[in-house]
Amino acid sequence: MDIDKNARAKQKLQQPMCLWLTGLPAAGKSTISNALEKRLFAAGHHTYLLDGDDIRLGLNKDLGFSEADRNENIRRVSEVARLLVDAGLIVIVSFISPYRAQRDRARSLFEPAEFLEIFVDTPLRECERRDPKGLYAKARRGELKNFTGIDSPYEPPASPEVHLQTMLQSPDECVNRVQQVLARKLSLDNDCISR
Repeated sequence: MDIDKNARAKQKLQQPMCLWLTGLPAAGKSTISNALEKRLFAAGHHTYLLDGDDIRLGLNKDLGFSEADRNENIRRVSEVARLLVDAGLIVIVSFISPYRAQRDRARSLFEPAEFLEIFVDTPLRECERRDPKGLYAKARRGELKNFTGIDSPYEPPASPEVHLQTMLQSPDECVNRVQQVLARKLSLDNDCISR
């Protein structure tokens, strides 16, 4: 094709990226990713947010929560994110994505400068305290099977580009941290990222 990713990025005056937020349920991924997209969008960037709950209402509504289904869930989202980056967008992916191998496969679809793994690190006890949908309580009662953090494992990233600790940082501070790392990764100053 004559129009490629570089041409689309040049048209949008930005470096396409995949910002992949991972963490336990109720860790704060959706809150942070929403605030991050709002800030980037307000600064004139072309963005798109892929959130786990929204994707399971449409594209992945045929999938359950077995390990095979979880792997397929992430495989599909990774491919969609790759296409959106190819379109020149900054894509924010907000998924539990509990297994390192899933996230490594997702990373492998992108150029090294295009992927930023962001670990939204919140202790299990705090996630259970927040529990906005009551899912932890249901899992503890045995009403939900294969729930991450209870009867299904979560493998934290070994070396994420960004490590956010929500017990120590507000959502705004978390977004600031992501923007700082993003600016450094792109070898740009904060004025260019936040223009």
